[in-house]
Amino acid sequence: MFNRTRRLIGLDIGSNCVKAVELTNTGSEVILTGYGQAEMVSEGSKADAVVQATRGFKTRRTVSSVSGKSVIVRFLNMAKTADENLMNVIRVEADKYIPFDVEEVVLDAQRMPDAAAGDDMRVLLCAVKRSLIDEHVGLLQGVGLQPEIVDVDSFALGNAYELRTRLSAQVEEGERTVALVDVGANKTNVNILRGNVSFFIREIYLGGDDLTSSISKRLGIELHSAENLKREPGENADQLREAVISSIEDLGNEIHLSLDYFENQFDKSVDEVFLSGGASRLKFLGEAFEKIFEKRVRTWDPTENMKIEEGTVDALKLKENGLQIAIAVGLGARILKD
Repeated sequence: MFNRTRRLIGLDIGSNCVKAVELTNTGSEVILTGYGQAEMVSEGSKADAVVQATRGFKTRRTVSSVSGKSVIVRFLNMAKTADENLMNVIRVEADKYIPFDVEEVVLDAQRMPDAAAGDDMRVLLCAVKRSLIDEHVGLLQGVGLQPEIVDVDSFALGNAYELRTRLSAQVEEGERTVALVDVGANKTNVNILRGNVSFFIREIYLGGDDLTSSISKRLGIELHSAENLKREPGENADQLREAVISSIEDLGNEIHLSLDYFENQFDKSVDEVFLSGGASRLKFLGEAFEKIFEKRVRTWDPTENMKIEEGTVDALKLKENGLQIAIAVGLGARILKD
């Protein structure tokens, strides 16, 4: 009967940096009421970075995510079964789909809304090593956070785009197919959606650190100098492009394989590619991808249509780093389902 204001932290713990947002759902609108970001100088500084990134937030309730080779995501075509029996069937047949002992993982599965042919149904399966979940949850609890959900990076990316669609004044034309590409430090997440439903998810183990390494080797400079040059090329943009273009093409070709696979598998074309992540700030990254994919590529900031709480959030810093926080925003977007 009465609207209840709810708050949730979306926490993205990357390999080099922690990004956090606090989203507040008043019942009538979603407001960004907190934003923080902190670099990690070492693995041991992860907890300190989480504390710094979430300082000043009004809630401790947190949705975070895991990724990497201990996380398995599969889209399966299987015989139709009742929803209440789905997990039983998955557990019995798990060894067909995951390379881990079923006793070592946390399993989840859900029926996808798109209809499969005949007597089949399409199911999204996710398996995460229990040891990874336990370590992750222990980290959050150790710094005083209250873990509500542990999600997967690629799913969060899709939720951020869905939130963007809800907040946008523009109405998307029909069932558009978009590819979300988030280039992080050591990996790139790809999520292909049609009508806000995921059809393909992949992690590619190439990212911004590989670009930095290429710059360092080609120009003969230290890694920290290469990273600074990548972030602020200034008058050295042409030199930077020459040093890094080969690595960009390697990454672009891997992403292109994913787009081709989707288009061949589902007989649908990807209409547009949305690019995010720290490396997406390189202007010529998107330009190179457009040539490789032969599709429109554009960067996107998931907070661009979001109401920002004045006086609490540093709007300038948020704008500077908006391309990096798609996963954090997608995790916080769970507030809409709270």
